[in-house]
Amino acid sequence: MPDSDDRPSPRSTASVSRSAQVHEPDGAAPPSAGRALVILPVLPTHPDQGHGAARQPDARLAEAIALAQAIRLEVPHAEVIHVARPDPATLFGRGTAERIGGMVEAFHADLVVIDHPLSPVQQRNLERRCMAKVIDRTGLILEIFGDRAHTREGQLQVELAALTYQRSRLVRSWTHLERQRGGFGFLGGPGESQLELDRRLIAERITRLKSDLEEVRRTRKLHRSARQRGGTPLVALVGYTNAGKSTLFNRLSGASVTAEDMLFATLDPTVRRLVLSSGKTMALSDTVGFVSELPTQLVAAFRATLEEVQAADLILHVRDVSHPDAAAQKADVDSVLADLGIDAANDPRVVEVLNKTDQMPATARGALHMRLANQRMMEGEERAVAVSALTGEGLDDLLDLLDRRISAGRQVLELSVNLADGRALAWLYEHGQVLDRRDEDGQAHVHVALAPADAARFESRFVGQENR
Repeated sequence: MPDSDDRPSPRSTASVSRSAQVHEPDGAAPPSAGRALVILPVLPTHPDQGHGAARQPDARLAEAIALAQAIRLEVPHAEVIHVARPDPATLFGRGTAERIGGMVEAFHADLVVIDHPLSPVQQRNLERRCMAKVIDRTGLILEIFGDRAHTREGQLQVELAALTYQRSRLVRSWTHLERQRGGFGFLGGPGESQLELDRRLIAERITRLKSDLEEVRRTRKLHRSARQRGGTPLVALVGYTNAGKSTLFNRLSGASVTAEDMLFATLDPTVRRLVLSSGKTMALSDTVGFVSELPTQLVAAFRATLEEVQAADLILHVRDVSHPDAAAQKADVDSVLADLGIDAANDPRVVEVLNKTDQMPATARGALHMRLANQRMMEGEERAVAVSALTGEGLDDLLDLLDRRISAGRQVLELSVNLADGRALAWLYEHGQVLDRRDEDGQAHVHVALAPADAARFESRFVGQENR
């Protein structure tokens, strides 16, 4: 397809709305992966437009900068550009594309990040105009995931997503770039040899990856079945990236999962055992963070991981309640949950954990607690709790809520167990809540609250004819 931007195009006009002042993170930073310009195109809003429609441009630009900095890119300049009529050849049009090329030279940038989906043709034409590497939002997020995946499962999932994305972009012809770093080649440059990979070879690799991930999926299913047979409830943490999921996970479970003030600080899912004050045991699962316009390739590739959320007994939606775009972030997470078949507004398993209250003004924090109290009085059901995972404020309330939810629907049984049957007694203490116990005549007479499924399991495993 010819580069139609070689002629003036009356269909595309653009104007600069603002230039962002970029702040580098404090403290000693790791070596830079390069210098990148971050450009946020703001297109005319349509009723069906999903990309950032609910967000202000400043907030969207700040998130794009944070995404770039998450993989050690230095951002000397970032800018919002309003596009009146998108051009199919370069998105922006000839004049704006050339001006971006001028900024590449002026800021000595190696890379241009366009925080918007680009077609392969638009990406190729922008690279010709800018004489620099150009990636869109999907490519940037895939690069972050490629950099953060450490377990074999995570690496398989990200490679599948990356190859699915690359397969549609083999039309590009880059001869001025060489491979310089790991990951999947979006930043360092895949080199001409990689771009000449036959589609058939990529398709075969994708088939093998899907087969390997299917094995992962079967393994996870077996683990879930084992937890269910043991009566261990699963609590899954979900939320927008950098909402504080990993910090909360560490606080609750005593784990040491990486938790930084950074988008996608952790990627690989983790499950830990959590024992409540009542003695009830549950499995706590930390999942990958969501983000606005999460690439569909990643949602598909992480299907095995996200099935943990679908199968969870409770889903804790961790929200950064102090964030100016908290409502839009909630909508993005609810949208991903809806894709998994979970209606966040009506599913009784979903509980909102309003995190980072320590970063709210005192008046706003007081108003939040008042609103939650009124909601509990009116609805009679607690669907949200305010906490600070950093300071520990509100965590006791969250643990009490978990205990009540897990205990809901239990039946109180009176059982007599032989004192010599230590396994049966230990099982009752692990899976139920022993309310009262009296030992006499070689028997332990206990009142215990058990879920119906656990009561049936106890009956089949331990209750002999002599105990009936």
